[in-house]
Amino acid sequence: MHINRKMLREAAQKGIINQEQAERLYGFIQGYGEGSQGSSASNSEPGRASQFTLSTVLYYSGGLVAIGAMTLFMNLGWEMLGGWGIFFISLVYAAAGLYLAARFKTRGYAVPAAICATFTVAVTPLAVYGLQQAMGWWPDHSVYRDYHHYIRWHWIYMELCTLAAGCAILWFFRYPFLLMPIAVTLWYMSMDVAVFMAGGHGDVQFRAVITLWFGLSVIAAALIVDVKSRHAGDYAFWLYMAGVAAFWGGMMTRLSHGELERFLTLILNFFMILTGVALSRRVFMVFGAVGCAFYLGHLAWKVFRDSIIFPFALTFTGLFIIYLGILWQKNEMKIAHKIRKVLPNAMREFIENRQA
Repeated sequence: MHINRKMLREAAQKGIINQEQAERLYGFIQGYGEGSQGSSASNSEPGRASQFTLSTVLYYSGGLVAIGAMTLFMNLGWEMLGGWGIFFISLVYAAAGLYLAARFKTRGYAVPAAICATFTVAVTPLAVYGLQQAMGWWPDHSVYRDYHHYIRWHWIYMELCTLAAGCAILWFFRYPFLLMPIAVTLWYMSMDVAVFMAGGHGDVQFRAVITLWFGLSVIAAALIVDVKSRHAGDYAFWLYMAGVAAFWGGMMTRLSHGELERFLTLILNFFMILTGVALSRRVFMVFGAVGCAFYLGHLAWKVFRDSIIFPFALTFTGLFIIYLGILWQKNEMKIAHKIRKVLPNAMREFIENRQA
């Protein structure tokens, strides 16, 4: 049975519960339903089905605007405040975010609570940047706005502090959406660590190898989180996003010289698609499909650029892929079941529960 606000109001009118309890219960039910999806998860409970309501859209729209204001859209005007000014204002913002998160959590508004807690984590790099500026520890003339645009080794201190703050806040609030800034930070770190290990420069191939292995490490961590949190919310979604992005980016950069290496990327991308099927994670399928498309594009524009036969061959290849899609749709459950037989029991249980 779907419980809506009208039913709760009628219960309050009949004296079963009071009006305040009805509103709090409605907010809890909404957050409970929205906690099951990684892309919009904000509740510690497993949840039932994601509800795409106007209130949810407003929550996330407002939250992302606030987060973006303190991250991606930060302008140079803040530099006029100086290091201590940036640091203390960031602390005020962070404290306000934690206060509101605790307040909303107490009142049963899970989604706003998760967004406010996430906002606090997102402000952490700015606070660390301000402190470094104030103490004279900043190594060059770059500014905070460059953090989201350029790869530099000295962002690592900001990233480590963000990870620490994110883990601490996640310990208290347990909202899956908190993994979003943590995952983004891990993705940034995968690129900055490569530069750091190369002594501040390093060639592209070396950095690609470091990023590739860093991505595999994050994917492995996401698998562990998947198993450990199989009876709770989807805490691994954002970790998979960061890990797959880092691994795929490193792989495509590393294996981009020579036809044999490019063909190997095709095999690995196809393996990623199968991994996505086994784990029921679309992020693997999306990146794998894009990688396969890149390889076909390379064949079209480089290898067989002036060939008369290739457009015909590519057309038939496209039709064959469509045919494979039809076969897949008919046998999806059977194939997925065979692939998942090799997975641990805990992982299979998690996948089956999430699909159910």
